[in-house]
Amino acid sequence: MDFTFNDEQQQFADALRRYLEKSYGFEARQAIVRSEAGVSAAHWAAFTELGLTALPVPEAQGGFNGGPIDMLVVMQELGRALVVEPYWATAVGIEALRLAGTGDGEDAALLERAAQGEGKLAVAFHEPHARYDLFDVATIASGQGAQQTLSGTKSVVLHGAQADHWIVPARLDGEIALFVVARDAAGVTLTEYRTIDGQRAATLEFNGTPARRLAGEHAGAATLEQIADYGTLLLCAEAIGALDALNHATVEYTKTRQQFGQPIARFQALQHRMVEMLIHAEQARSITYLAAMRYATEDAIERRRAISAAKVRVGQAARFVGQQAVQLHGGMGVTNEVAAAHLFKRLAIIETTLGDVDHHLARFAALPGFAVAEV
Repeated sequence: MDFTFNDEQQQFADALRRYLEKSYGFEARQAIVRSEAGVSAAHWAAFTELGLTALPVPEAQGGFNGGPIDMLVVMQELGRALVVEPYWATAVGIEALRLAGTGDGEDAALLERAAQGEGKLAVAFHEPHARYDLFDVATIASGQGAQQTLSGTKSVVLHGAQADHWIVPARLDGEIALFVVARDAAGVTLTEYRTIDGQRAATLEFNGTPARRLAGEHAGAATLEQIADYGTLLLCAEAIGALDALNHATVEYTKTRQQFGQPIARFQALQHRMVEMLIHAEQARSITYLAAMRYATEDAIERRRAISAAKVRVGQAARFVGQQAVQLHGGMGVTNEVAAAHLFKRLAIIETTLGDVDHHLARFAALPGFAVAEV
């Protein structure tokens, strides 16, 4: 199977990397994290100019109709640079509208605004009591027709405070349905906070909040799971970029750190350890590329299998590479003055977002066709 990017994808990746290396270096990123907003309007405008916001949007709504492989290219570069802008949240929201919306009317208008960089989205997957269970939804919708009201709480909504609209799963007559809620809707209490990796998240409390039901042909529990799989795939791709950056930073640091009168990079035992780090990253890369190709399959079981397998392998690689990088950096590896510590934090959060290793191992094992060896 050929995992080589085509010329257009490679050129896009190169252009994005050049921009990030020039304008989104570690110190610039740290200044954004420490700012009151936690994100940068200037960089979001630059992303729009580069075409990032239009990439996942269908052509009918002014986008480029980018598929999973195209998005993988982008997320790797964003992960490498530890970008804290609300791109992942908006891309997942776009996929939610694409899958659950009708493609016209208000849905089309939201997609057009997102493509132009004028609107940001976020999907409120989590509830305080549910851990990783997407279908443990206690938020209730009530009303008639497309216009409903929501009551309930959503927690750890990534970049929820930066979004103009939220995609919210809620129960309607006992079944899960998807709703769009405007940020300025009545009856919303928003509490924003910064996560340990420098990103922003929010808790949303709905109390009779007006909401519009997404009325596409597929707008229920199965679609919610597919949206989560898309978000998981993008996180895996982001992790690949972060793993590459962390491996590079570790090798460079070992060339400068001196022990016994020579750089520690010359010690064979440490060379072996860094090779293992590289192997973990490459294995995670291969299975993530495979998952990107499997995401669009019509076979939902095959999609779930590939996504969960990728999340497990990426989570294992994130933990191993992160721990080894911190050890090889010594005490510097846990300080905020070096990028390695922030890369490790981001990888740790990715590992626990939308299901950790244990969760996805259990999901994989529960799929049809999984055989348990007899002892």
